[in-house]
Amino acid sequence: MEKGIVPASGGIENMSWNVVGHTYVPKAHSPNTFIWHAVIPEETFVPPHIHPTQDEWINILSGNLEIEFLGDIHKAGPGDTVSMPMGHAHGIFNRSGAEATCVFGVAPARKLFELFTKLDGLTDPEELVRISAMHEVDFLPPPEDA
Repeated sequence: MEKGIVPASGGIENMSWNVVGHTYVPKAHSPNTFIWHAVIPEETFVPPHIHPTQDEWINILSGNLEIEFLGDIHKAGPGDTVSMPMGHAHGIFNRSGAEATCVFGVAPARKLFELFTKLDGLTDPEELVRISAMHEVDFLPPPEDA
């Protein structure tokens, strides 16, 4: 990781990705950790998936999200931190009717930074699942009510 400040208005090297309709802006990256800011539009979601090699967390800045752990739904709002341990399936849903912003992190970073680079703008769900599996993120079928 390089020392310094990444301004609020930008990301590492001014990068920004559109992943599943969300805007992800990388803020810190090293082999040990990867942190990104996310804007999650209303009525969008990240389908249930597993990180077999990473712990993941979300700190909600604004708006509300629902996190599903195999049918067990947890609601999170501003100031809440959601912990998603490696190996546990989880999906992230914005069913609130308003945009949400948050900061995500994973440790260790593994291949997630590279994955977001490859998924930027991708709209084919089957290709998203295929590429994600090559980068240590395993998607499950989305719930019927997503």
